[in-house]
Amino acid sequence: MTSFFKIYIEIQHDNRLISKLYDVTYRIIGHNVLYITLAVQGKYHVRTNYVLIDYENVQPPALSSLDKEYFKVYVFVGANQAKINFDVVEALQRFGSNGKYIKISGNGPNALDFHIAYFIGKIAAQDESPFFHIISKDTGFDPLITYLKASKIYACRSKSIHDMPIVKAASSTSLPERVSVVVANLKQRGNSRPRTPKTLASTVNSIFQKSLTESELSGLVRTLEQQGHVEISGNKVAYRLS
Repeated sequence: MTSFFKIYIEIQHDNRLISKLYDVTYRIIGHNVLYITLAVQGKYHVRTNYVLIDYENVQPPALSSLDKEYFKVYVFVGANQAKINFDVVEALQRFGSNGKYIKISGNGPNALDFHIAYFIGKIAAQDESPFFHIISKDTGFDPLITYLKASKIYACRSKSIHDMPIVKAASSTSLPERVSVVVANLKQRGNSRPRTPKTLASTVNSIFQKSLTESELSGLVRTLEQQGHVEISGNKVAYRLS
């Protein structure tokens, strides 16, 4: 109790400590937690999710699933691209300051990629706890994402808005769909997978933005075990993810 009180007092006076606490929570909860909320003096701080869309490579039909306060959307448009989907334009206007176009300067095989990398660095220098989502089919971004993760800057690449982990989780309603989302989550995290039943349940709950009922959560964890994806023995969890 004394230790918790001391940490709470320090958090109130040091925003950097808040960011460090987020990092610890992120590692415990898992790779695909896209925002974490922390109560401080009755207020809530939400991790900002920056969605960087490679519009030369992917032209999303709509952005309605990103209409949340914790998303900031950047659409990177090629120097020679003259047309943008009307629904995308309408959505960005609705997002207000949370939506922006970036018209790249000049042409080149990787010109747009370098612009995205620049903005990631710029934002990371200003925001202590960002999460970057690159929307592109270009696997050339993957080494950058690996480097960002090694530097404790959280990032992932998705081929479409629909493939974003948080969007897939929100649209998954059947048990098989939810199992698929959780297994994909666990595969991505490697050694950072939860090691106890309690943290596993917390991970699963967080993937679905804590929207599951207790019955749904326990049933989902039980199904993971029954299908052989996880093995729970006492207070330990082992994985068999194919």
